[in-house]
Amino acid sequence: MTALIETDEHKALRSAVAALGKRYGRAYLTKVIADGAHPDELWSEAAKLGYLGVNLPEAYGGGGGGMAELSIVLEELGAAGCPLLMMVVSPAICGTVIARFGTDAQKQQWLPALADGTRTMAFGITEPDAGSNSHRITTTARRDGDTWVLTGRKVFISGVDIADATLVVGRMEDARTGRLKPCLFIVPRDAEGFGRRRIDMELQGAEKQFELTLDDVRLPADALVGDEDAGLLQLFAGLNPERVMTAAFAIGMGRYALSKAVEYARERTVWKAPIGAHQAIAHPLAQAHIELELARLMMQKAAFLYDSGDDTAAGEAANMAKYAAGEACVKAVDQAVHTLGGNGLTREFGLASLITASRVSRIAPVSREMILNYVSHQTLGLPKSY
Repeated sequence: MTALIETDEHKALRSAVAALGKRYGRAYLTKVIADGAHPDELWSEAAKLGYLGVNLPEAYGGGGGGMAELSIVLEELGAAGCPLLMMVVSPAICGTVIARFGTDAQKQQWLPALADGTRTMAFGITEPDAGSNSHRITTTARRDGDTWVLTGRKVFISGVDIADATLVVGRMEDARTGRLKPCLFIVPRDAEGFGRRRIDMELQGAEKQFELTLDDVRLPADALVGDEDAGLLQLFAGLNPERVMTAAFAIGMGRYALSKAVEYARERTVWKAPIGAHQAIAHPLAQAHIELELARLMMQKAAFLYDSGDDTAAGEAANMAKYAAGEACVKAVDQAVHTLGGNGLTREFGLASLITASRVSRIAPVSREMILNYVSHQTLGLPKSY
C-alpha cells in the first residue's frame, strides 16, 4: 500500500535539495537563460551530492532509489525556482531504460556517467507528422550486415546540443509478421548523418529545442537497447517516469509561483489591511495550494507503483499525475500573476515568464486530451474515438 506520509529519508532528501535550490534560486536560472548558457554549476553540484543519479542502481554509482526519490529532487529544485529539465530526460527516461533493459556493456558505459552528471543523454520520440500517435512514427531502422541504419526525423527534442547521445525511438520490421515494431537506439551526437536544427521558441529556457534529421545514420549492432522484440515494453518503461517527472516539474513550478504570491499578499497593503486578508485574494491561493497537494499525492502514488514494478498500474497513475499537476500548475501560476496585478508582469518579480512555461505541462510530453482519452478507454472501458 502506498505510504501517504513520507519516510524520514525522503523528508531529509527534500530538505537537503530545497537548501541547494535556495542557494541558486530563480535569479541564477534567469541569468543563465539570458546569457544563453546552461545551468552547469547547479547540475554539477547536484550530481556531486548524488541527487542526479538517486534513481539509478548503486552498482553503477547511483543512489539505488527510484522515481519517488528523483521526483522529490526535481520538485524541490522547481519550488526554489531553478528546475533542471534535463533531469526528466537523462536520468529518468534514458537512465531508467538502460538500467532495466540495457546490456552489461551499455550499463557500464552510460549509467555511472549519467549518475555523476559527467554525461547526459537526450530522448528522441516526437515526430513532425506523428504527434501523440506513436504508431505513426516513421523513423525506421534496418539491418545492414552487422550494423543498423536509421532514417527519419524528430522534433521538439530537448538538450541535444549538450547531450553526448540521444536515445532514439524508431521502428523496425518484424521478421515474423512483417509489421513495424518500436525499438530504441543510442545515437552518439557526432554520428555521421545525424543533424540538428534549433527551433526558435517563444518559450525561454536553459534547455533548447531541436529538430533532428537521421540521414542513413549507421550504428553498430550494440547500439540497440535491449531485446528488439520487447520494444514497446521498453518504450513505456521510459514514458512512465517521464510523466512522473513532468508532474514533479509542474508541481515545483506551481509551488514557486504560489510562494511568491503568498509573500506578496502578506505584505501588499492597499487599504487598511494586507490584500491577503481579503477572501477574494486568499481563497484562490488556498485552492491552488490544495490542488498542488492533491497532484503531488497522485505523483507519489505513480512513483510508488512504478518503483514497485507494477508497470500497468503505474501507467494509469502516471498519466493522471501528469494531468493533475499540469492543471494545478497553470492555475497556480495564473493566480499568482493575478495576485500581483501589474507587478506580476514585470521582470522584477519574475512570474510572467512562467505563464508560457506552465503551459508546457499541459502539452508535453502528452497532451491533456490524450490523457483523458487514455483514462476514458483504458480505465473506464469506453470505446475509442480514434
